Amino acid sequence: TRKINPMKRRFPLCSSALLLAVTLNPNAALLPHNQQFQWPRPLTKNVILFTKFRQKVEVTQDEKPTRSTSNPDYEGGSNGNELAKGREHRRARLHSELIKLGINPDEIESNPEQFGTSALRTYNSFILPKSAGALAVAESPTRAKVVANNMSFLIREYKADRERWIRNVDKHRTDRAAGNNVKHSMTIILDNVRSAPNVGNILRLGEAAQVESVRLCGMTPRPPHPKVLKTAMGSAELVSLGADEEQPSTLQTVLDLKSRGVTVFGVETTENSTTLWDATIPEVNVAYVFGNELIGVDVEVLRACDGIISLPTYGIKNSLNVANCVSVVVWETLRRWHGKKEQAP
Repeated sequence: TRKINPMKRRFPLCSSALLLAVTLNPNAALLPHNQQFQWPRPLTKNVILFTKFRQKVEVTQDEKPTRSTSNPDYEGGSNGNELAKGREHRRARLHSELIKLGINPDEIESNPEQFGTSALRTYNSFILPKSAGALAVAESPTRAKVVANNMSFLIREYKADRERWIRNVDKHRTDRAAGNNVKHSMTIILDNVRSAPNVGNILRLGEAAQVESVRLCGMTPRPPHPKVLKTAMGSAELVSLGADEEQPSTLQTVLDLKSRGVTVFGVETTENSTTLWDATIPEVNVAYVFGNELIGVDVEVLRACDGIISLPTYGIKNSLNVANCVSVVVWETLRRWHGKKEQAP
């Protein structure tokens, strides 16, 4: 004889829906007031667990302290104070070992060049472990010395990559001065693009398209940022970055190019945008401004542009990855330029 699960017999096909309804609104009158509903024991446990989960996910991001080695409010994530316990002691141990290797530990966190590097990630992981297992390893007597040696290697590797990048840039500038490269009179301007991998991809396609320059403005990551170099695949040193300033203003860059006769387009979806297919693009001296992944091109920058163009989209989402957007605009421009040359008698 087939055995019937008492849960299924009592709540056929609707136990999950009933559980969800009661959890979302525990005070709802699901039964007449003169009847008292008796939950089976296993289901009662599920309700309690689900309610606790719901309360947990309702905590806003602003209420959670940021995980940082310099943030005193951070308490080690889900394990409370346990993972943060002994943080200052681990920091002192690691600093002592770094000093023995001739490394100034104060520059690890304060030096902007170290932002996003493997050395800084190793440093943070030792001081603020993410799990109980990592904490146990960090507390071992010899671990600080091992981490310091690893950081020493990573710092030397980063400096070597930086020096190699500078040498390659100098060689590329010499080749450019000798006229050994064919360039298209097109400039790509990145307005506070935050993703280093996206920047690397854009530098790579900029080299492939042989554009005049790629301007990295505002907070846009610059070479030799490790993530930029990784996705640039050796192209970063082959692309001119234009201005000598470290982080030039996007607005000032646009005004400077316009003063030299360059037509500047902002690439953004607005009410005044013209689709790329319908836009009139000059045959020479053109620049395109691409904005931040979240907020787009700054409004003041758009006002300073000669025109605003957008990529037509046909789905629910009306935007593309910024690197993909750059590639579409650049190659559509090259198609028009080279198409006209091929059709000329």
